[in-house]
Amino acid sequence: MMSDLYTVAQTGAGVAPGSSGASLMMAPSHTLPSEVVADLRTDHAGETGAVCIYHGVLRFARDPMLRSFAHRHLATEQAHLQQIEGWLAPAHRSRLLPAWRLAGWLTGALPALLGPRAVYCTIETVEQFVDQHYDEQIHRLEAHPALGPLRQTLLQCQGDEVAHRDEAAAARGAVELGVVLRAWCWVVAAGSRGAVAVCRHI
Repeated sequence: MMSDLYTVAQTGAGVAPGSSGASLMMAPSHTLPSEVVADLRTDHAGETGAVCIYHGVLRFARDPMLRSFAHRHLATEQAHLQQIEGWLAPAHRSRLLPAWRLAGWLTGALPALLGPRAVYCTIETVEQFVDQHYDEQIHRLEAHPALGPLRQTLLQCQGDEVAHRDEAAAARGAVELGVVLRAWCWVVAAGSRGAVAVCRHI
C-alpha cells in the first residue's frame, strides 16, 4: 500500500517568505517513486543554483533597488532549498552540485556587471522556465494522491517563482531587448533545460 510508505511531518522551518501555513516535508526519499526522486533532484539542484544566482548578483550589483530585490529573492530561494532538502535525502541529490553552484553564480554575476536591466531579464528568463518546470511536476503528482503534501510544497514554490518572474519583468520595463541580451537569455534558457536533463540522472 502506497500510503504506508510515506511519513509526513509538519514543520514551519522551511516556509518561504510570503507563504502561508507550515511547510509539509517527508523523509526518507528512498520511499518515493523513482520518477519523483528524479524530479526532486532537479528541483534541489535548481534551488541550489538559484541561491547562487543571487549571491553572484550581490557580489557586483551596486544599484540599491537591485540589491534589495536580490536580498529578498535570495531569502525566498534559501527557504525553497530548505523545503526541498526536507524531501530529498542527501544520497539522492545531484553529484554535480559544485558545477550547478558555479553555473548559478555566473548566471547572476555576469549580468550584474552589465547593469540592473540585464539582471532583471535574466531572472525573468530563469523564472519563466522554473514556472513551467514546476507545473509539469505538479501535474504528474496528480497520479500520486499520497504525495499531496509534496504537491502543495511545489505549488507554494511555484507561486513564489511566478511572483519573482513578474517582479523582474516589471522592473526591466517594456523596452525591447537588444541583440546581446536576447542572446544571453537564450543561453540561460537553454542552459536551464540542459541542466534539468542532466540532473534527472546525475
